[in-house]
Amino acid sequence: MDLEYLLSMDPAAILLVPVVVVVTAAVIFLHSLVLKFLSTATVRNKVVVITDALTGLGNECAKMFHEGGARVILCGKTWEKLEGFADNLTSAADPKLTFPPKLVLVDFGDMNSMPDVIAETLECYGCVDVLILNSSLKVKAPVQSTSLKMDKLVMDNNYFGPITLAKGFLPSMMSRRTGHVILVNSIQGKLAMPFRATYAASKHAVQAFFDCLRAEVQEYGISVSTVNHTFIISPPPGEKTKKSIWSIFSKQKVMGITPVEAANEILKILNSKKREVVMAHSLPKMAIYARSLFPNVFFAVMAAGVNNAAGVNNIAALADSEEL
Repeated sequence: MDLEYLLSMDPAAILLVPVVVVVTAAVIFLHSLVLKFLSTATVRNKVVVITDALTGLGNECAKMFHEGGARVILCGKTWEKLEGFADNLTSAADPKLTFPPKLVLVDFGDMNSMPDVIAETLECYGCVDVLILNSSLKVKAPVQSTSLKMDKLVMDNNYFGPITLAKGFLPSMMSRRTGHVILVNSIQGKLAMPFRATYAASKHAVQAFFDCLRAEVQEYGISVSTVNHTFIISPPPGEKTKKSIWSIFSKQKVMGITPVEAANEILKILNSKKREVVMAHSLPKMAIYARSLFPNVFFAVMAAGVNNAAGVNNIAALADSEEL
């Protein structure tokens, strides 16, 4: 019956289906390219500070902004690795269109060094246009097994460090009445998981801080954006992400996101000034809504998961970040 129906159809109508698919894919692909071009133009000549620039996401952001003509300041804990990365960026780009990256050692585990870090960063170009707070420290353990020392270390890296850096650059941004602060946060800034109490607490705290800051600095022309992702997946060493017009339809749906996807989203945020972005699969997003609308059900599911090893692993997969 179906075969007879297809044979009876007008050949033009049958050919129209793949044409529509191809045209739709082309429009989406071209739209993404235009957005990327506009976003790249937005960062040209801008002073962009990227913390933890040596991680997957920080690495991709640095490449993207450097190629886009931004005055990139790379922050990290290891000077030798920063130098090597900066050399790679410089050798891979056109020196006529890019600026040599500046390097600043930053260790949020050493809060006493923050005043010097802020001063050194401002000395590079005299101001900061974009601050990308990408650093994070994760811990997974039952509450009773987590020491107070570890609690403080996680809070220094995930909360006190980022807010101290932001506070240090705010006076300059406010006086110039421009600036953009982007916090790369975990979905656990909105959703707390068992056995990650300290990590989730630090992420909730930093989320709340920048939500408050957003309202306070709006009158000065300063934008504050937060990006809440699940976990960042990286392709195996040597494997390159294939980019084609068909990738819009053939892309495998996974629970996490790639560093390239996250970096592209951050680039778009600079152009759109979007205040909040949740980069997550539909299931984690549903969990966020369930936490707000049906808290008792959510708490019951979490408690049941603690008593089930498979359940704990499944829940953890939604919130853990392999590259922070």
